[in-house]
Amino acid sequence: MDLASIERLVAAHGLHLRGGFHPAANDGVPALADGRPPATLILIGNIGSSLWPAFSSAVEAGDRAPDPLNRWTQRVLGGIAREVRAVALFPFGGPPYLPFQRWAMRAEAVAPSPLGILIHPDYGLWHAYRGALAFAERLALPPRIERPRPCDTCVGRPCLSACPVGAFTERGYDVPACIGHVGGPAGGPCRSGGCLARRACPVGPTHGYGEAQARFHMAAFLAAHPNG
Repeated sequence: MDLASIERLVAAHGLHLRGGFHPAANDGVPALADGRPPATLILIGNIGSSLWPAFSSAVEAGDRAPDPLNRWTQRVLGGIAREVRAVALFPFGGPPYLPFQRWAMRAEAVAPSPLGILIHPDYGLWHAYRGALAFAERLALPPRIERPRPCDTCVGRPCLSACPVGAFTERGYDVPACIGHVGGPAGGPCRSGGCLARRACPVGPTHGYGEAQARFHMAAFLAAHPNG
């Protein structure tokens, strides 16, 4: 199996290869069914709205059952994993949760932003990791290229001042304040267009989610925190 073949399979669903690495014992990658440690881990995700056409037309998007995106991801990546003889791993389904953020930083040049989301030098905050493929064999991988974190040279850090209720500060994320605002009468702009703090980031604005996708994610966010 080679990366180009895997890329073609995931691209059919609007997904992208998001880097990979050869796991070490302390990377927290689960053992394979036979007890062996995986030799290669490849992360799969979306860039901007790349997955939206495929997901929004899928049965999971319209069946009104819980967690449609997670179920779609499991079906799609599970099928691809069987085809390429890998094991599909996911960032949901816990606790405990697999350390996808740590894996992402091993796989490509992403780093934590002031919002807690990993920022990419090109895509900004408009990307996500939907799963990973663990292989028994050691696949050839391109070298990881180090790139500076955009936040380190960002003037003013507008992401920290754009939130109407100041939910993001250098001290952390005030989840109850965010939920109270987004779910309240003044939260319409966040519900319809996505988090205002996220939208204020000057990196990668052309990759921003469309309105339908933004509404979907904000509705899922509120549903995951029914009690604030």
